Amino acid sequence: MSAIVMDPGALTLVVPPDKALDRASPALANALLGNHDSAPCLEALVGGLRLRFVTGTAIAVTGAEGLVRLNGSELTMNKAVRVAPGAVLEFGRALFGIRYYLAVQGGIEPQPDALHTGRTLAFGRPHGHGFPSVNQPARRALDAERPVVARVSPGPDAQTYDAGTWLRLTTEPWTLSPESDRVGARLAGRPLSLDGSPAPGTQPLVAGSVLLPPSGLPVIALADHPATSESPVIAVVRDEDLDSLGQARPGQMVHLLG
Repeated sequence: MSAIVMDPGALTLVVPPDKALDRASPALANALLGNHDSAPCLEALVGGLRLRFVTGTAIAVTGAEGLVRLNGSELTMNKAVRVAPGAVLEFGRALFGIRYYLAVQGGIEPQPDALHTGRTLAFGRPHGHGFPSVNQPARRALDAERPVVARVSPGPDAQTYDAGTWLRLTTEPWTLSPESDRVGARLAGRPLSLDGSPAPGTQPLVAGSVLLPPSGLPVIALADHPATSESPVIAVVRDEDLDSLGQARPGQMVHLLG
């Protein structure tokens, strides 16, 4: 089974759920189709993705909310839907959130890089013929007019900063910079002071680490973060709050709550 990429949109990747920026959305899409929870999905940034299905299958779209059409008709989000051979799936611009997730019954075969026009996507074999009953509620995408709230705990280098720096980190408003990517959520605002804080040296990095680079503007490590960093880690975002950061839009307010 397969589909042809007619238009990849801004950036569309095949990702396993644990490497998605909003992990709960591909997990829901796979559950709706009865896929293994590790089955790769498409992560489509903003919209613009167009696919033509060579063979019939079943799909589920979760994550961002916008107008998604199947053969010109609006597709129901957060639901398993049958797709006939030759059908065309089109993703309009996301109105809430920023990343759509598309799961295909049987899972999508891994791809080494971002999709391009004309790429053929192959699907695995489905597990069973029907759709399982899924009890988890459909997730609503983020409203860009509301701030993203991410709870944090002190990181390994928090003790090298005074109480005022921590207070500013966790009470002052930040906004998501347009320079953010899958490596890190870069925050814009009033830089934090690094005076008198010794460099920690190279240390391991985990997703959710809040780094303080020389600019004094926090960077939150996301799915594609490097294995190590030389910047101090002042805080760590709770794992359950990382998905919200993955759906935040550039310019959206971010509150770090200590």
